[in-house]
Amino acid sequence: MSQGQQQNFFSELQRKLEVLDLQGQQSETPSVQSEIGYGEQSQQFDDDHFVDIPLNSMGKIKFDEMKIEDFEVSATLGTGTFGRVRQVMFKGDKKKEVYALKMLKKTEILKLKQLDHIRSEKSILGGELFNRLRKEGRFSNDVALFYTTEILLSIQYLHKQEIVYRDLKPENLLIDREGHIKITDFGFAKQLRNDRTYTLCGTPEYLAPEIIKGSQDGYGKSVDWWALGILIFEMLSGYPPFYDNEPVGIYEKIIAGIIEFPRFFEVKAKDLIRKLLNPDLNRRLGVNDKGESAKKHKWFRGVDWEMVENREITTPWTPFLQNEGDSSWFDKYPDSKEQAKPLQPDLQYLFEGF
Repeated sequence: MSQGQQQNFFSELQRKLEVLDLQGQQSETPSVQSEIGYGEQSQQFDDDHFVDIPLNSMGKIKFDEMKIEDFEVSATLGTGTFGRVRQVMFKGDKKKEVYALKMLKKTEILKLKQLDHIRSEKSILGGELFNRLRKEGRFSNDVALFYTTEILLSIQYLHKQEIVYRDLKPENLLIDREGHIKITDFGFAKQLRNDRTYTLCGTPEYLAPEIIKGSQDGYGKSVDWWALGILIFEMLSGYPPFYDNEPVGIYEKIIAGIIEFPRFFEVKAKDLIRKLLNPDLNRRLGVNDKGESAKKHKWFRGVDWEMVENREITTPWTPFLQNEGDSSWFDKYPDSKEQAKPLQPDLQYLFEGF
């Protein structure tokens, strides 16, 4: 491929990624929940585990009669394609319990066939791993190793369910009130039927070469092990291994596969990253055995995986929460000036109980 052809290929790749991002993954609505942890409870994909917390102090009947004026609306906790989440408190609640109020563009949700996907959310108060990494600059070897063990088990669980995640990055990793990791945002997740998929999606810095090349054979769960290698590098250094100001430059560096490690990287960590970022799918660590070979790597020597799964390892950092409504670990968001079109009355039943 000539340099001109390469440039056109990568430019077209970026255009498709931008279109997919705007469409909100219309063609591949995943049938998985929007939060995965580890341990017996977090790995249950049943309705009982993911239902909303009951409104004990107000009661269901009273809740159905409420209006927005009945709440004290405060900080924005997050924004997304379909709206934003605000922290609220019921004005008549003597217990002063705090809730997350979803302000949704219902017409857009139905238009893009995302109703099932947005009905499965949980409250995680520690903020994003990205914010923690940005504040620290980079993590020590021990801290990065701790988070990696929990992330690895979560990926391994998904793969055992034949689910490829496809969007591993610090922004999609939340820290709960006890300091443990939760994977969120399953907009790109997909349950594979023939072990292959073909959709171009993901975050540029974390794309595996098999996604970029767009082979007719498609790709499988291998892309998550590649992304784990990128994530470990970023946690240890503060930046991803393949970076450029332009997406096209990122893709070129990923295909070239040249990794420049900072001097302070431990030898074992470098070896693990190299094996996860192997462009040869048959030799990439974790691909052929659903992650078992990755768990046996010498960087993880001494790790008690059963204790990790049972959440028995002491976390390196626990968010200090002044109260149940503390949103200080989340980014600050400006108020939105846009006005969403109201959903027609005959379709409101689709959101009952949400």
